[in-house]
Amino acid sequence: MSSSTRGIGGTQRPVPRIALAALVAVLAGAAACAPSSQQGDGASPGSATPSAAIDDAAAFDLDALVAAAKKEGSITVYDSSGDITKVAEAFTAKYGIKATGVKNKVGDTLEKMTRENQADNVTIDMTLYEDGPSLVGELLPQKIVHTWIPADLADGVPAANRSPLLVLQKANVWVYNPKLFPKGCPVDNVWDLVGPEWKGKVSLQDPLGKPNIIEWFNQMSNGADQALRDAHKAATGEELKSSQKSAAQEWVTRLAKNSPVLTSADDDVAAAVASPKQTQPRIGLVSNAKFRDVEEKNYSMRVCDTLKPWSGYLYPKYSAIATKTKHPNAAKLFTHFILTEEGITHEMGAGGIPGSTAVKQGSFTPDGLKDWNKELFAFDPKYLAKDFADTEAMQDLWRISHG
Repeated sequence: MSSSTRGIGGTQRPVPRIALAALVAVLAGAAACAPSSQQGDGASPGSATPSAAIDDAAAFDLDALVAAAKKEGSITVYDSSGDITKVAEAFTAKYGIKATGVKNKVGDTLEKMTRENQADNVTIDMTLYEDGPSLVGELLPQKIVHTWIPADLADGVPAANRSPLLVLQKANVWVYNPKLFPKGCPVDNVWDLVGPEWKGKVSLQDPLGKPNIIEWFNQMSNGADQALRDAHKAATGEELKSSQKSAAQEWVTRLAKNSPVLTSADDDVAAAVASPKQTQPRIGLVSNAKFRDVEEKNYSMRVCDTLKPWSGYLYPKYSAIATKTKHPNAAKLFTHFILTEEGITHEMGAGGIPGSTAVKQGSFTPDGLKDWNKELFAFDPKYLAKDFADTEAMQDLWRISHG
């Protein structure tokens, strides 16, 4: 008897239930435990997921790392954000090492890095990666990538951000058009979004093409059940009654059935809500990066700051080095760079929370969002392994409900 789990590029492959259960147990343990400082590649014998490696502090020599990286000559970094090109340019300007930043969808990066590893022909030296479940469930345990933390910056990286190495949190937020709703956001509870009044008026990227939306559904299912039940009672005055396993699954089901307007990109969601010619009332879920469009495209857009229990969610961006890279020192140096304000600032043009506490939070805040930490749902790394195991079940729940 078997069950399915996600494979390369979103394809399905059979995995025995016993093996899957064992993987989840091991990964959950790895995610829950903070790694200790260690030498080598961070892999302990028999572990499914290598812990983050931290070189011995006394032996770490940044100047020597820079010299070794310059001898390697270049580095290529993949990211799902176009901001990576600016980071690469800044890295090259600082160190004189040719860096190429490539914007690529996270699923395509997963597939390409896997194929390159299998063929011993690695062109992606490292990635800034936004799909924690596949990182923990596939890339790390298969040793396609590993995580390295520079010893001189390790004190600024909290234990919860080390395995895998989190370098930045960005946000997806619920937005409305203040020109159409001058008195403020027309909804004040996430359960309102799945009600009849907003049928066909809620827009978001298709969850089946946006991994962090599915992860968000699973993170809420695993860690926010009571918060959603309390929100339901606040909205309706009644306890939630559902045949689903969690309040999040019930909410996802209702959202899918409420004829949401699905797009392939945040650009389309932002346009549907906030473009100058928009006259229809809509609520949309977009990345905080889309607030650039307010000035550049004359959009009218504001975060639904009254929405309970959250106005959106924080999603992590991780750093991982290709295990078979031909430029290991350049990849380490780039990791060092991205953990500093000088490096990560180029990823924070539209705001964000750095993974290192030694770096200040991005100065930009989307209109209506007052406190990133208090108003947004935050992912918990201890659920990453379970998120990976639950991915297809949540995708199937969406497909069946939306179909």
